[in-house]
Amino acid sequence: MNAGVAEFSAWQLLVMGGPVLVPILICSVFALTIVIQKFGHFRSCDAGMRLLKDRVLLQVRQNNIKEAILACDASSSWAAQVFKAGLMKFGASRQEAVDAMEDAARVQIPRLESGLAVLATIGGIMPLLGILGTVLGLCGAFHTIQVRSAAMNPLNPGDIAAGIWQALMTTVISLMVTIPVLIAYNYFVHRLHLLVQDMETAALRLADLMMRSSDTNDPDRG
Repeated sequence: MNAGVAEFSAWQLLVMGGPVLVPILICSVFALTIVIQKFGHFRSCDAGMRLLKDRVLLQVRQNNIKEAILACDASSSWAAQVFKAGLMKFGASRQEAVDAMEDAARVQIPRLESGLAVLATIGGIMPLLGILGTVLGLCGAFHTIQVRSAAMNPLNPGDIAAGIWQALMTTVISLMVTIPVLIAYNYFVHRLHLLVQDMETAALRLADLMMRSSDTNDPDRG
């Protein structure tokens, strides 16, 4: 019996929240889906890049450029195409290798950013939806006061309770969604920055190793 009352109360909270509560709940579902996907995506990208980086750098140290390229081809990591672009410039200048990897990174980075724009948009519009619900609720409450006054009917607190409840409910729920969404967005932006920074460091190390290997194999140098 208590469970039934709890379910009824929860349903009443949703109904009394007003129509603005519907887009708020829809946005919260989208945000939760994106957050779960991005957590898994960044975790996979971080582990995949670290493994591929160690494998490629090891092969280049051993002067096995072809094996390093094959390792990139066999990897599903977002960094594979970046490393491969640099490896394909083996024998060229260091700057050419770095430029090639930077160009490849510009193509791959948007894959990491996917979903973040939607998350930022949800975090931005959610407070506005809360304000809209608040205004609509207050408008309903004042409209009830006006109608009651025009009809010379006594006004009870319960007559305006629904409007005030809607105003408070939409504000509370919108803030409950906005706060974790913005925290998640900033966390993912930070993770993206760390991944790109790690990639830049690895690309420079790869370019340096390639130059040393190229100088070793070129009898006309040194």
